[in-house]
Amino acid sequence: MTPRLYVETSALLRALLEGDFGLRKAIEAQAVTTSALTFVEAARALARARSDGRLNSAMVRTQQRWLSAFERSCDVLLLDEAVLRRAREQFPVEPVRTLDAIHLASILDLDQQVGGITVASCDERVRRNASALGFQLQPLTA
Repeated sequence: MTPRLYVETSALLRALLEGDFGLRKAIEAQAVTTSALTFVEAARALARARSDGRLNSAMVRTQQRWLSAFERSCDVLLLDEAVLRRAREQFPVEPVRTLDAIHLASILDLDQQVGGITVASCDERVRRNASALGFQLQPLTA
């Protein structure tokens, strides 16, 4: 069985906006799954980065091309009723923000489907919950 990496938005944004090329290579080198939510969050983050001057138009286009290539290369989980229902339930380490709960519910759904999930996240709330739920984490430190 091929190990499966779930990429949560914070890890993708660290690779995309903060230039963490080690994390980018790790993401690109594995069988990757993420939520459809990730691409909405990433697009909004690129728009904010352009608006607040962290990225110019050319840099945004470059990052949008990488994001599009990433989206084509990975499996995308839809926000279906089961994921949304699970996101409403309790998680091991509360409080959990809404979008984080959707990611955690997506991770649990993916684990039920294929098992052996590693979670790529740089968000401490997501990391604490993923660890408490028994998932391996990447990067090893946030």
